[in-house]
Amino acid sequence: MNTGLRITTFAAALAATFGAAYGVGQGVGPVVADSPPKHGDEHGRPPQEQSEGGGHSGHDTPPAGGLQIAEGGYTLDLETPRVTAGRPADLRFTVRDTGGRALTAYQREHDKELHLIVASRDLVTYRHLHPTRAADGTWSTPLELPRAGGYRVFADFTPAKDSPAKRSPAKENAENITLGADLAASGPYEARELPPASTTARINGYDVKLAGALHPGKASELKLKVSRDGKPVTDLQRYLGAYGHLVALRSGDLAYLHVHPNGEPGDPATRPGPDISFTATAPSSGAYRLFLDFKHDGKVHTAAFTVRAGGAAADSGTPGGHAEDAHGH
Repeated sequence: MNTGLRITTFAAALAATFGAAYGVGQGVGPVVADSPPKHGDEHGRPPQEQSEGGGHSGHDTPPAGGLQIAEGGYTLDLETPRVTAGRPADLRFTVRDTGGRALTAYQREHDKELHLIVASRDLVTYRHLHPTRAADGTWSTPLELPRAGGYRVFADFTPAKDSPAKRSPAKENAENITLGADLAASGPYEARELPPASTTARINGYDVKLAGALHPGKASELKLKVSRDGKPVTDLQRYLGAYGHLVALRSGDLAYLHVHPNGEPGDPATRPGPDISFTATAPSSGAYRLFLDFKHDGKVHTAAFTVRAGGAAADSGTPGGHAEDAHGH
């Protein structure tokens, strides 16, 4: 990139980043500000998410997660809203109920009480982290981001059944919640484009092939096949109780989808092998970035793909590649 076009002050970079995100997000779905939900919406979602879904009703299309900082009676209190790119930091946050109390009782989902995702607004950098919770409900995890710019933090969790906010009749059936908050990394900034659409990815000597497509408002199967040196990998290892974990983020507003493999542990459908099967529904048409975590030979790898919902995920012939610096599992 021409150095004359490089933005060297993060204040300008952040404005450019979120301005672009807003413009794209308007084309694929609502961009929701980080503010508590208004009264009268017991689900904590903006009206658009309840009535719009790529032309489908709310009954057909699941709501997009991570667009709000508050939902279902809980708020994500990010105590570390800024870090410096390239420098180690301690990311700290708390999940609070409507009374401001820190949530300390969680249901374990896939071996963890809470899954933390950090992704850059351009969807090039991705982290799947598992922070530690202190007795007072404060979560923390080491974090070092490679580049300056805007990031989104997603807290994916399920409150325990006896949590205060779930004792309300309106919340007694509440299940998994994903809250999102903005994180800024300061430093010299350079915008990067969304990687091109592809059904192949290469990471650390592994090749991953994606079959299937995302469809707005309609469930569809996605199959991912892992191979190495031209041979299928048939001995994938369980990671967090499953042979693979898939996160989808919508380009623009970073709407969040967390999808787990079809079947249950011990089910033949989830046995180790080269194929990992998922069922997913896109909340709208648009471009998405898929991140697959899989484990082999004792190491976790993350393969990344760019696909389009509402159109064929045609293979561009260029590997989708890996998620930049996707470590910290």
